[in-house]
Amino acid sequence: MKMLRRLYDWVLHWAATPYGAPALFLLAFAESSFFPIPPDVLLLALCISIPARSFKYALIASVGSVLGGVAGYGIGISLWGVLSEFFYRYVPGFTVQTFDHVQHLFATYDFWTVFTAGFTPIPYKVITIGAGVFEINFAIFLLASAVGRSLRFFLVAGLIYKYGPTVRDFIEKYFNMLTLAFMILLIGGFVLIKYIF
Repeated sequence: MKMLRRLYDWVLHWAATPYGAPALFLLAFAESSFFPIPPDVLLLALCISIPARSFKYALIASVGSVLGGVAGYGIGISLWGVLSEFFYRYVPGFTVQTFDHVQHLFATYDFWTVFTAGFTPIPYKVITIGAGVFEINFAIFLLASAVGRSLRFFLVAGLIYKYGPTVRDFIEKYFNMLTLAFMILLIGGFVLIKYIF
């Protein structure tokens, strides 16, 4: 928890610098294609720091995330042949059978599969890469990503815009419990992928 607390304080530091918005864009981009840490933490910090700019930050996170999703799609469509053996061998839940099932889900529910991953704690990068692997319709992928990610980030921004300092006080008071809840949701997202996909 101490390490996470230091990370939280470090993120708040970025929110007070001129580099907070570019850092948010880069984090949102990277998380959508390869990086494990979601941009929500920095988005929260920036919005709490300057609530009047909450919607601007949500837009930055949304654009960065969708562009990162496009990069993930590109990884899936162009590099899967090189990376698939690594995933099958070393990443739990990645099997030929699982990917066959994911392909069926994409074929049947392409928009909703991407939208759900974009809006919920399901790891979005897994879906962006999978969408490229199975070559789902790019326009549908882009639309579902834009809607899912934007709803997620603008919901956070809207709450902070409305409740501002109250939200910050709540996070400060219940930081340890919120961190634990976030980790449970994140792990739950990976478990959900394993059992549903």
